[in-house]
Amino acid sequence: MRVSVETSVARHTGDRKEQQDRVVVLTHPSHPGALLVALADGMGGHSGGAMAAEQVVMAAQQNFDSFTPATEQPEQLLDAVIRDAHSSIRLSRFTSEQDPHSTVVVFMLYRGKAYWAHCGDSRLYHFHGADLAARTQDHSLVGELQRRGKLSEEEALSHPQRNVLVACLGSDRFPKVEHGGCGVLSANDRFLICSDGLWSYFSNGELSTILAGYSANDAAQHLLDQTRERADGNGDNISLAIIRFVATPA
Repeated sequence: MRVSVETSVARHTGDRKEQQDRVVVLTHPSHPGALLVALADGMGGHSGGAMAAEQVVMAAQQNFDSFTPATEQPEQLLDAVIRDAHSSIRLSRFTSEQDPHSTVVVFMLYRGKAYWAHCGDSRLYHFHGADLAARTQDHSLVGELQRRGKLSEEEALSHPQRNVLVACLGSDRFPKVEHGGCGVLSANDRFLICSDGLWSYFSNGELSTILAGYSANDAAQHLLDQTRERADGNGDNISLAIIRFVATPA
């Protein structure tokens, strides 16, 4: 049995006036099977957030196009994307009257292994079968309180300061970056990368069920529909990318 990869990306403005999220899935021009996903949730008022998120996408495209496996490891590529995006966002503060910032999740598939890095409160979920194998930890005030055992998952979702970040791109100090990864991927592996405009409405179990029960495109549509319904007219920007490994006849 052979394993193939399904991908899907989706965005929705929600009930905001402007879409400040960005998400892309990229394939490498000269290394078949290499895939990069970048997702950014921009912040900064007016068009500042969109500008910051766009810098993340541009840094992902430029670094991935020039990726050379002979001299560069996937982890180095992910670091370069985040470093370059952070620098570009910082520079844009001096050429505009805005104060742009952004979260970021960068995910890479290469030679049968998955690698990722993130900063902020956009998330990556990795499900193996029905089980949550990994989830990025939010760089937020609420996330810190949870890690200290002072807040439960349910309390965090309704906390008045749940949107306060302790790390993001574009800040005065170099952003906190955390890495993750896994190898030996199979047809039971599924990844969801999304902004907080989506994950704040779902439990881990719900996400696992949806990713297992639908194709990548249908799962993306189902998640958007459910998010819009649960937001009840007060929804944030939504962005997501789904990567599903599926068994196909040899």
